[in-house]
Amino acid sequence: MTHDALFKRACSVIPGGVNSPVRAFNAVGGTPVFVASGKGAKITLADGRTLIDCCCSWGAMILGHASELVTEAVTKAASRGTTFGIATPGEIDLAERLVAASPLLEAVRLVNSGTEAVMTAVRLARGVTGRDLILKCEGCYHGHSDGLLVSAGSGVLTAGDGAEVACAGIPQMIAKDTLVIPYNDLAAAERAFAVYGDRIAAVIIEPVAGNMGCVPPVEGYLKGLETVAHRAGALLICDEVINAFRFHYGLYSDLAGIQPDIVTMGKVIGGGFPLAAVGAKAEIMNALAPCGKVYQAGTLSGNPVAVAAAIAVLDELKARPPYAAMATKAAQVTETINRAAERYHVPLRAQRYETVFTPFATTALPIRNLQEAQQSDAALYAKFFHGMLDRGVYFEPSQFEVNFISAAHSDADVAQICAAVEETMAALAR
Repeated sequence: MTHDALFKRACSVIPGGVNSPVRAFNAVGGTPVFVASGKGAKITLADGRTLIDCCCSWGAMILGHASELVTEAVTKAASRGTTFGIATPGEIDLAERLVAASPLLEAVRLVNSGTEAVMTAVRLARGVTGRDLILKCEGCYHGHSDGLLVSAGSGVLTAGDGAEVACAGIPQMIAKDTLVIPYNDLAAAERAFAVYGDRIAAVIIEPVAGNMGCVPPVEGYLKGLETVAHRAGALLICDEVINAFRFHYGLYSDLAGIQPDIVTMGKVIGGGFPLAAVGAKAEIMNALAPCGKVYQAGTLSGNPVAVAAAIAVLDELKARPPYAAMATKAAQVTETINRAAERYHVPLRAQRYETVFTPFATTALPIRNLQEAQQSDAALYAKFFHGMLDRGVYFEPSQFEVNFISAAHSDADVAQICAAVEETMAALAR
């Protein structure tokens, strides 16, 4: 069946034809693709075409699609029962692995999504501090809970005006408790604390921002945020739903030399299943029910099938770390994009951090915040996206996301991506 036919069917029973807005092609135009299967770094579409996948389920598939290690683990787990709503030994096994991976963590709570993890982290911070306000950065996406959709990134940026979308269905009484500052602007954080310091429960930050495109922190920024927050008695929440286990085996916070009070994890640790976690020192985590008065619950939290997938992925990443090879391949792709764009005089440049990258339709690099990211020419990016898609490569269908290189991307895959880049740039120049 064609994608047009599938999309028509979907639109008749699903709002916008998709179950997550970022899957729509609103930002780039055209009909969204539908996937029939995937293996390694490739996906096969419903119309039979095969693409090299740089979306990787928005970062979750670090080992690639249908990894035999993962499928074997989840098949065995599912044969024993898919959910019980009762504790299982596997939950302990996974929690022990997460705690052992970082000195910042003494306890974790497993949940079902990054949104749930962040909701729990924010509620925990408010419960521990007795304060209400949360300070976030514009363009950083922390899930779709009400208060954190204010000036959010990701699909909110491509759906329309950020403020307008954020307020639709969100009471002003909730939105007013979220303060917003520019990313990578420590002076703005200091000004916010000068005014609201004794009312701010926490600063929440994507350490390496990935929802306004790939935007790394400038030197000293994260440590400065930590200092400013702690000086005022507020907590620092690092939202590592994308970052955790993405750049090395553990938290990005450890690489950055910072000490957040609460960390959220997702994507990679789920192994392709709905699983995320929130972690901290035991003193903070014990404020959660049933130990403390901060309530959080979930019927499927610690689901045994998801836990089995997570354990399989983490054990493989620890035994055979793929990070250096992934970063080398990501560098090869971004360098090819930049050289080809310059040679063909196309105003498009890629920005990379280790294994993730974003082609911005601008030459004004580096991009350091949302305002600079939004200078990108969305129409040009759409042409670049479709040029790559036509040549067998699936990049993110949005200017404000990151692309991923997984452990499954081979040298041949990277060579094909680079060849598609060269052809696409030549076509854009024409």
